Amino acid sequence: MLTSNRTVRQTWMRIFLLALTLAMVLLIPSQAADISGKWTFSVDLDGGGHGDPTFALKQESGKLTGTYDGPLGERDVSGTVTGDVAQFGFSVERDGEAVRVTYTAKIESATRMSGTVKLEGAGEGGSGKWTAVKQ
Repeated sequence: MLTSNRTVRQTWMRIFLLALTLAMVLLIPSQAADISGKWTFSVDLDGGGHGDPTFALKQESGKLTGTYDGPLGERDVSGTVTGDVAQFGFSVERDGEAVRVTYTAKIESATRMSGTVKLEGAGEGGSGKWTAVKQ
């Protein structure tokens, strides 16, 4: 009888530990890849324009900083990263008015992301889609 009770207890303990491990794996959110580094973008605007800017990004916790170098010149970039989604951008002056350029990204891996871009302000707006690979 002693062996039987011990075996039952051991079996239940194993089931409990397995369930606890499974719950921890499923409940702990996965960390998105760190997108720090230099990226080459391919941007297609809905109006037909195309550009291949580069971004140098630095990610610290949920904060994103860096630089943009492309058709709109060189600009400082700031934004946020939450899980596998990043949002970042910069402002540029056109015809004396500020235009805000905002990129929204789905982080696919440590070396790939894609998303949308919006240009807002100065009496004009625009949007498009982009893909990016880490250099």
